[in-house]
Amino acid sequence: MKILRWIVLVVAVLVLNFPVLVTLITSFKSGAELSINPGFWIDQPTLENYAKILQVDDRLNIFGYLANSLIASLIGTTLAILLAFPAAYAIARGGFGRKALMPAIVNLRAVPLIIFAIPIYMMFQWVGLLDTQLGLGLILTIVNLPLALIVLVNAIDDIPLELDEAAKIDGASTFQIMLRVVRPVIRPALVTTFIFGFITAWNEFLFGLMLTTSKAVPMTVGASFFFAASGGGVQWGPASAVMIVGALPPMLLGLVMYRQISGSMTAGAVKG
Repeated sequence: MKILRWIVLVVAVLVLNFPVLVTLITSFKSGAELSINPGFWIDQPTLENYAKILQVDDRLNIFGYLANSLIASLIGTTLAILLAFPAAYAIARGGFGRKALMPAIVNLRAVPLIIFAIPIYMMFQWVGLLDTQLGLGLILTIVNLPLALIVLVNAIDDIPLELDEAAKIDGASTFQIMLRVVRPVIRPALVTTFIFGFITAWNEFLFGLMLTTSKAVPMTVGASFFFAASGGGVQWGPASAVMIVGALPPMLLGLVMYRQISGSMTAGAVKG
C-alpha cells in the first residue's frame, strides 16, 4: 500500500506540474536542438536562453520588470492588509457591515475585472497614475481586498471575546486591543493573507497590460516581450526561460512559507 501511495503521488505531481516541467526542460535547450528534439530529453543542456534574457537593452530589461512587480505587489498586499484588518475587526466584533458591506466587497471578486478597465484607466489618466508603480499597487490593493477581508474576519471570529473584555477591563482602547491582543493571535492568518495576496498581485496581467507602458511594466507583461523572434515566430527557448524566472519569486515564497499556510488553513478547525 505504501508503494501504491507513492506511485499515485508521483503520477499526480507529474500530471499537475506537467506544463511547468515542459517549460523548464525547454528553457535548457538551444534553438537548434528544439527544432530536432522537442521531447523531454535534453541532449546538450545550455544556459544560453537565460543569458539572453538577462541581457539589458533599451527595450528589454528583465531586472526592471522584476523590480516593478516586486514593488507593486508589496504595495498591493500591504495596503490590502492594513485596510482589511480594522474592517475585519469591526465586522467580527461589532457586526458592522456583516450583512451588507462584506458581501458587497466579496462579490467584487466574482465580477470580471475587465468591467472596471475603462473607468480605472480614465481616473488614473486624470490623476497622473498611469505607468507608475504606485498606481499599479493601488489597483492590486483592490484586487486583494476581498480575500484579505474573508480570511481576517474568519480568523478574528475564532478568537474568544473574553480576550477583548479582559483587555478592556485593564484599560486598553479598541486600537490597543487590535494591535496587542488580536494581531498576535491571528498572526498566521496575516501571514497567509500576505502570501496569497502577494502571489495574486504578482500574477496579475490585465491591469499591468492596461495601466503600464514602459516605466512600470510588471513581469507578467514584460515576459511577453521576449517571445517574438527577429524573423517572426516565437523564440521558445528564451520564452520558457523568462517564464521560469518570472515564476520563481511566488513559487519560492509559497515553498518557504508552506508550513505557515497549512497551519493557518487548519487553525480553528478543531475546538473544545
